[in-house]
This record gives sequence, structure tokens and C-alpha cells, in this order.
Amino acid sequence: MMSAAPAVVRITWPKAWRLIRSIYPPIDLFEDIADPADWEALASAEAKTNPRVWEHLGRLDLVPPARRVSGPGSSYLMAPFVHVSHDRPGRFTDGSYGVLSLGDSEEVCIREIAHHHAKVMAATSEAPGWTSQFRMLVTSLDRDLHDIRPIADCHDPGDYSAPQALARQLRSAGSNGVVYHSVRCPGGQCAGLFWPDLVPAPVQADHYDFHWNGTRVDRIRNCATQAIFAL
Repeated sequence: MMSAAPAVVRITWPKAWRLIRSIYPPIDLFEDIADPADWEALASAEAKTNPRVWEHLGRLDLVPPARRVSGPGSSYLMAPFVHVSHDRPGRFTDGSYGVLSLGDSEEVCIREIAHHHAKVMAATSEAPGWTSQFRMLVTSLDRDLHDIRPIADCHDPGDYSAPQALARQLRSAGSNGVVYHSVRCPGGQCAGLFWPDLVPAPVQADHYDFHWNGTRVDRIRNCATQAIFAL
């Protein structure tokens, strides 16, 4: 049973940022079909000629129809909730459900994703060099969230057990999500949202290349300006 829940605070960010791999294309069903309640039926019909359709769409059952979003840009909100895996846990999920992570600045997103990208590169023994390209997405945030910034256990750099346990209880109790300190970018703030309908569909901003030096991601290149930033 959950002890006293963290305080709920209104978080208003005129711009909220998210960085994702550029290789993931929008999912047509989310972008084109107006009524999310029809998605399972349409996907089942499509699967008769395209058996891979469910792999493409992910776990629609994890998002109730009333909480689904559709239209231009909706794929970027739906994807983290339908493509989940216990092999890809996060600070606030064991991989059995999705969380939409946002930062209050571009730098926060870049440093957070650079850290996690480096873990993947190290685990697969990748050779040094310029690696994956990422795209920045921009939305806004104006929601009541549980404030876990005072809870030190939820900010451990490597142990996610405490924040996962707390998030699971908060989500089950109807929470929108949490606001917390960026662990990888001192002074930055992050939000973890439990449902895709809590922010407007994002728009695409700049693309970035990550440079892996064999130990960490040490440089970031803006693909539009070719400016290179050291981390």
C-alpha cells in the first residue's frame, strides 16, 4: 500500500522537448484514422494481408481508447506507450507499460538521451564514430503532476527500483505523471507522463548526430547547422 503520495503541482512549460531516433517513421494508423476506437478492427482487417501489422502498431491494448490520440504528430505520442518491452525498462517503468519522457530544454534531452545511447553502444561493443541520428520534438506541458523532486531515492543514477515502484503505484491511482530533476543535466527538469493525451502533438525541430568515442557520447552535431557541441 502506498504511503503518503508526493505533492501535486501544476507544471507549465511553454516548450517541452523530446529526442527520439530518426529511423522510426510515423505510424499511418495513428496519423490518418480519426477515431481511435476503430483501430483494433482496422488493424485486424489489415493483418489478413499484412501479418506484420501488429508488430508495426505495437500493444494498442495498453492504451484505453479514451486516452488514445490521433491526427498529425500523434505517432510521436502513441509510440512510447504501444512499443514497450521488459528489455527496455526506464526510471519510471519496468517495461510493462509506457512513459512519455520530456525535458524542459533541448540540453536536458540531449544529455539524457546521450547517456542512454552510450549504454546501448557499450553493451553492443560498437566501434567509435558518428552513430545514430536523432530528431528533436517540441510540444508544451500544462498539467498537474506529482512532484518527486524532493525524493532522493528517485534520482539514483543507476538504481531505478524506487522510482519504478512509486510510479507504478501513482499510475494505478490515476496520476498524470511525475516531475523530477534531470539526473544527467544538473539544473534541468524532466517529466514522465503516464498517458499520451496529456500534451499536444509535437512538431519536429532539429536533427542531431551522436559521436561515440568508445566509452561515451562525447560530441553532438546539429545536422542543419553542422555545429558540433562537446558533452
